[in-house]
Amino acid sequence: MVVAGDDALAHRLAAELRGVYGERVTLVVPPTQRSVRPPVVGRARASTLFDRMSAAVNRAAGNGEGPPQRTAEPAGSERVLEATELTESVLAEAGVERAAALALVHDDDETNIRAALTARRLNPRLRLVIRLYNRRLGQHIEELLDQASALAMAVTEGEGEGDGGEGSGGLGLDASTTVLSDADTAAPALAATAVAGTSKVVQTDGLMLRAVERPPPGPGEVADPGLCTLALLSATTNDPAGADGSESSGSQGPRLLPDERAVTAATGRGTIVLETVSYAASAPSAGRSVVPFGSLMSRRLRWSFAGLVGCVVGLAVASMLVTGEPPLQATYLTLLDLFAINNPAIGEPIGRQILQLFSGLVGLLLLPVLLAAVLEALGTFRSGSALRKPPRGLSGHVVLLGVGKIGTRVLTRLRELHIPVVCVEADPEARGLALARRLRVPVVLGDVTQEGVLEAAKIHRAHALLALTSADTTNLEAALYARTVRPDLRVVLRLYDDDFATAVYRTLRAAHPQALTRSRSVSHLAAPAFAGAMMGRQILGAIPVERRVLLFAAIVVGGHPQLEGRTVGEAFRAGAWRVLALDTAASGGRRGGEPVSAVGGGGGERGGSGLVWELPSTYVLRAEDRVVLAATRRGLAELLGRRRRESAGT
Repeated sequence: MVVAGDDALAHRLAAELRGVYGERVTLVVPPTQRSVRPPVVGRARASTLFDRMSAAVNRAAGNGEGPPQRTAEPAGSERVLEATELTESVLAEAGVERAAALALVHDDDETNIRAALTARRLNPRLRLVIRLYNRRLGQHIEELLDQASALAMAVTEGEGEGDGGEGSGGLGLDASTTVLSDADTAAPALAATAVAGTSKVVQTDGLMLRAVERPPPGPGEVADPGLCTLALLSATTNDPAGADGSESSGSQGPRLLPDERAVTAATGRGTIVLETVSYAASAPSAGRSVVPFGSLMSRRLRWSFAGLVGCVVGLAVASMLVTGEPPLQATYLTLLDLFAINNPAIGEPIGRQILQLFSGLVGLLLLPVLLAAVLEALGTFRSGSALRKPPRGLSGHVVLLGVGKIGTRVLTRLRELHIPVVCVEADPEARGLALARRLRVPVVLGDVTQEGVLEAAKIHRAHALLALTSADTTNLEAALYARTVRPDLRVVLRLYDDDFATAVYRTLRAAHPQALTRSRSVSHLAAPAFAGAMMGRQILGAIPVERRVLLFAAIVVGGHPQLEGRTVGEAFRAGAWRVLALDTAASGGRRGGEPVSAVGGGGGERGGSGLVWELPSTYVLRAEDRVVLAATRRGLAELLGRRRRESAGT
């Protein structure tokens, strides 16, 4: 496996492949002495002289010798190469030509695309996992690289059949291209952490899985298990002073994929249950931003219009009583008097003359109100592209610090949940400001470390603070200051350094035991999904369970002895994996001539096929079945079975 990146995600992904899957990993990173990576665009070709490798260090062996041969590397080993740019020579030195998979996880989309095109040319059978923020571009790149791989392998099909298994790992769809975004993977978890009880959604490849966190049932209540229980939360998860559970939390920590006995025995614990597994509908287009009608006029102006309308109605009623005219005729005469286009009431009764004078006076009052309405409407349309300010009475909202890559996705998720948000951003050119403007989300422009910025975001009346800037110190300073304003504020911090995050978390928890404090790492949330994609194209997504991660995958049963020929009940392994649904799209809705309805309950339908997500425990899994399952990181590593294949080959 080859991993190339320039931030924490690359190192965490390499550790995930090495520690969980037991893979041999080559990590390509920028030189440690270069703290700032120069931009890719416009760099002179002469700069490629700096792309030669520094001394490769085999961390597992702990020596300073040159890079060992691939066949001599033990399972779970890692070697590190340093290069300023991913040129063809760098990728060749990293072993891309004989690698099973390559992950390109640089923060810059263009760097990853260039390297992916080069790598696909070097090895058409290479499995590619690319980190891209641009979703639409990612879809096109995925199709392009898959098509290039198919054409290249079609030309060399006869030559490649003999050695295809060595380079691909025998996992099916070996030359696939998977485009992932760490922002998309982490955003639902960050949003759910800020607002308790929100659902966790995995939506990809036309499938949608929705899980929801539920509090412990009260006395005499029975918890709704949904389709199945995916996890038991820590015993201290609802305690503000309690720590997030991890794999080292012991019996008090979260339990992934528990069996029915464990669920029944767990009292006082919250749960994460699966609600639906279905085909996802196509996302509606964003459309153009439309100014709400209610914002065309201020509240005072609307009350002024209401008062004038009341005056007109009163004058029309009085005219009807004085002159004896029918209602429509009386209203018509009143309007003529109002706009000063009626004949003077000379020679008419004194009551009619007085009403005409009052109508003229109301007409004079109407002119400035109409002018004010026109000016306000023009101002509203002119400022329709401007950023909104937080309204005066706003409360119970989420203050979101930073609308970069991660913050933009979190903002989208919060608005999908209809949660009020106020954004704080120091950069007036930040990518998320356009989305905030389109969604009519209030924004405060300013440095959050400056006095008065958080106050302008109504932090004293907020429900939660999400500090998602790219600077750890900025996030920490904002959280500390917010706690001085409101000690019981729910705070979620995005911190890169794990040790620093642990120290900050413990200190804040000790200083404010009654307030909920959580720290989250984007690389920690995204790395399992990237690692699973490198092992095969089966990963659908991941949801966080405190400090652990539960993966969703779609795999073909054939080739997996833990599943093939077993019933659904026998295939379930507590704490490792669980079959959730049967995807009948590949088999045309039938299993060996047996209709889907005979297997179990039906799910969403698409093109005559669908998902069977209420599988009976007696259903026998066959080799041609494609199933959707939930798995832990180590459980998925065991299912994919590369280590078994390699040990069998030796």
